[in-house]
Amino acid sequence: MIKLLVNADDFGYSRGVNHGIIDAHRFGIVNSTTMLVNMPGTEHAIELAKENPDLKVGVHLTLTCGRAMASGVPSLVDQDGRFRMTKRFEDFEQVKLDEVDKEWEAQIEYMIQGGLKPSHFDSHHHIHAQPRLLPVVQRLSEKYDLPVRNVFGNKPVGVKLLTDVFFDDFFGEEIRVDYFKQLKRKMTEGQTVEVMCHPAYVDEALLSGSSYHLKRAKELDVLMNTKLDQEFQLL
Repeated sequence: MIKLLVNADDFGYSRGVNHGIIDAHRFGIVNSTTMLVNMPGTEHAIELAKENPDLKVGVHLTLTCGRAMASGVPSLVDQDGRFRMTKRFEDFEQVKLDEVDKEWEAQIEYMIQGGLKPSHFDSHHHIHAQPRLLPVVQRLSEKYDLPVRNVFGNKPVGVKLLTDVFFDDFFGEEIRVDYFKQLKRKMTEGQTVEVMCHPAYVDEALLSGSSYHLKRAKELDVLMNTKLDQEFQLL
């Protein structure tokens, strides 16, 4: 048996993203999501999460999208309080680790204060995989007893990993209707695996704010119409 976590990133980005993730859970194979807590759709996502308690909800930590949740983090933000980095990680070396720690703790606490217990954490654009940020990841994983998405080249000390294996190739031109049939050929009996996905109903907020938009609707269609083979067990 292969234990499978199908995690939808970007919960909270917008109402269209939120509804897409919930439908991919209720009518498809998505059994986990991670939430951006600093976006216009966050409060809507919190409401939907409470209405769907079988959906695991983690924190999608970010330094590259939206506004900071913490004050006093000048190395992370521009003059308007928006994160200065994009997915290209410009000015990464100028980022101060104590400010990253402060900001990411504020993001986790916001979700907890909203009445949700996080199942795990990962990060927007996989920035938590940056070796320089490992001390922050270690501290937060230990403090909140949260497993972390396994995007590390080598198993890091002091970090509880979410799964044995992680795949991020259900994306863009690689979205295929037989993706999950092909997936089992890559796996070994008894392994746990996470597949990242981004299902959504495409709304104006997504079209104007993200470079990855229309393909999310295709992801949603595949995720709602896939029947898993008996070799898989949803985590």
